[in-house]
Amino acid sequence: MSLIEHLQRIPDFRTQPRYPLWVILLLVLMGTMSGCTGYHALADFVERHQSELLELFELTTHRLPSLSTLRRIMVRVDFIALTTAFNGWATETFAPLPGAQLATDGKSIKASVRDYDQSYQDFVSFVSAFSVAQGVVVGLMPMRNQQTSEIKTVQTLVQTLQLTDVCFSLDALHAQKKPCRRFTRAAMTS
Repeated sequence: MSLIEHLQRIPDFRTQPRYPLWVILLLVLMGTMSGCTGYHALADFVERHQSELLELFELTTHRLPSLSTLRRIMVRVDFIALTTAFNGWATETFAPLPGAQLATDGKSIKASVRDYDQSYQDFVSFVSAFSVAQGVVVGLMPMRNQQTSEIKTVQTLVQTLQLTDVCFSLDALHAQKKPCRRFTRAAMTS
């Protein structure tokens, strides 16, 4: 299945959508893959490529979503459904070969910070598995820092991807005794 077909499976939470949800999510993914890391950069990406994308998507509208629409969707989107769709597409399209090196890392989403004036802030992060040879992310897993840790999220991502005969590189954060034992067990059961 194509990325669009995977994105079309995500339920739309809006009551009167002007654009299909998959269009907005695809624009966000395309912009992010092009190096756009904030809402303004995403909006600039959409505006810069608007005529080509309208023709490519064969949409009946005359313009693509604006900055406010992109932001509104990303604040409310179901990140679990989005990552499930992305992971399904990525593992079908870029399945790592035996012996592949996968680098894992977690990055927080700046715009998701809540309680920014408190000592323990709440924000959304994504842990990714990056195929070094292919130069693409082959798996994502979201996490909220007040609900779980990066260590547990990486372990869940490894189990979800169900990859065998690959080598994962991890941050020093994962070099603790208990996480190493859990990670080794998770890798053995996959």
